[in-house]
Amino acid sequence: MALDEVVADTRAGRSQVLVLRGEAGVGKSALLEYLAENAAGCRVLRAVGVESEMELPFAGLHQLCAPLLGQLDRLPDPQHEALSVAFGLRAGGAPDRFLVGLAVLSLLAEVAEERPLVCVVDDAQWLDRVSAQTLAFAARRLLAERVALVCAVRTSEPAAGGDPWRGLREITVQGLRDDDAGALLDSLVPGRLDARVRDPIVAETHGNPLALLELTRGLNSGGAGRRVRSAGRAAAGEPDRAELPAADRGAPGRGAAAAPGGGRRAGG
Repeated sequence: MALDEVVADTRAGRSQVLVLRGEAGVGKSALLEYLAENAAGCRVLRAVGVESEMELPFAGLHQLCAPLLGQLDRLPDPQHEALSVAFGLRAGGAPDRFLVGLAVLSLLAEVAEERPLVCVVDDAQWLDRVSAQTLAFAARRLLAERVALVCAVRTSEPAAGGDPWRGLREITVQGLRDDDAGALLDSLVPGRLDARVRDPIVAETHGNPLALLELTRGLNSGGAGRRVRSAGRAAAGEPDRAELPAADRGAPGRGAAAAPGGGRRAGG
């Protein structure tokens, strides 16, 4: 599995960069959680893009590097000053962006000397532009620093001004396979669903775990009759998309996942 290889290579001194792309709810966050939980022996740093902070320069970078601020003195003076100004630790004009990028690269490499470092960034499409560009800058220069950077990016959220992650190694995260999606649906709905009901639902959601979860909330809260009638029409070749939750309409494509056991956990 790609994520297990990321950790193994990082421990062995081979830096790794991976971008997980996929629609909302397809399982990107679950994959990041799997990576963090299985990074034994590594230090894990986390950041999550926040849409309301997209206009705050260096906000995402600060979130990721905040646990490392005590290590800034290990940086060369120009890099130390640039990153300190960027993070508001000292007064100064707008810092040189190149020096900030070098400072982040040096800081991650220095910390990784103690033990391998795994950096996990969720909802990277909502990072402020400067943070995204700086992390991508550092990612392209990681070689043998025992550092891994794994980001999850929503494909339905195009980045303003271009995609800073373009060109980095990436995996497209797709929906669950039909059998796995059907098993998830069966596990969430009391009783056993008839295949004529289950199969159209799986097809309509394209195996998106979040869409399946939202649908079953409706089934379990008294909307079963309406959903079953809609699924029955779908089985007859006349799907009624309007009667499925909004999250289920236009859900992402299905396919085999990069998750353990061939399926994918719900989330992100």
